[in-house]
Amino acid sequence: MASGVTVADEVLAVFNKMKVRKAQPNEEDKKKRKKAVVFCMSEDKKNIILEDGKEILQGDVGTTIQDPFMHFVKMLPDKECRYALYDASFETKETRKEDLVFVMWAPDDATTPCKMLYASSKMALRGKFGGVKHDWQVNGRDEFMDRKALAEKLGSDVTTLEGYQV
Repeated sequence: MASGVTVADEVLAVFNKMKVRKAQPNEEDKKKRKKAVVFCMSEDKKNIILEDGKEILQGDVGTTIQDPFMHFVKMLPDKECRYALYDASFETKETRKEDLVFVMWAPDDATTPCKMLYASSKMALRGKFGGVKHDWQVNGRDEFMDRKALAEKLGSDVTTLEGYQV
């Protein structure tokens, strides 16, 4: 059942920037590209919006953020649902890849109304994110902090995720 929630234009703009990768971006553009971003409901529960301060920029990786995946996991609240896009960097036996992952964070400790709102609004957002191959619904911090769980979503031949063995 749809919730009637709409997706804010700024959310679509962020998605479109994350989706498009230039073949040889200049260094400044690369630093500003988002590695991860978190979305939440507006206060009136009518719009999906960007959550202020909940993003990782590519330029932060390796400087202020050593492990972008663990930093991303810690950005999500313990008792509230969220949506997120994560630009996963990983290696297989053959090649290095980057893929966007759509995440629905619905922790077990979130209230039932919160879980129902996010679940019923998921398709309003997910339907706008064409070309994202990977969906990951996570319900507990233990499951989320296991790098192998994301690696399995990305494919059976993933050997490293964000430079860490899986």
